[in-house]
Amino acid sequence: MKHLGREKRHKRIIGKVRGSVEKPRVVVFRSKKHIYAQLIDDESEKVIAGFSTLSKEFKEKKVKSTNKDAAKIVGQMFARRAKELGIEKISFDRAGYKYHGRVKSFADGAKEGGLKF
Repeated sequence: MKHLGREKRHKRIIGKVRGSVEKPRVVVFRSKKHIYAQLIDDESEKVIAGFSTLSKEFKEKKVKSTNKDAAKIVGQMFARRAKELGIEKISFDRAGYKYHGRVKSFADGAKEGGLKF
């Protein structure tokens, strides 16, 4: 099954990509309808912030949530929220997905928003 392979890849990536208070890990999860992102501090094992296509600010834009354009907008809004928290550098965790399509669009949007990978 596809999702089992992705989960196995994600565990391998987590072993290599660690987040801290200064440089938290950004995890991207995508479903068929939505894209989700979280800032994680692995040292204290806490989620610092999260954003998705289900967030109130995104829904106000009235954009379809299943395409690359939506992923890019979520990336930009996520970057804005991270900057409000004083975070500029991140470790990007693609959660076992290929760096392609919506995951890449999210990353491009976050870079445009001012986050450094």
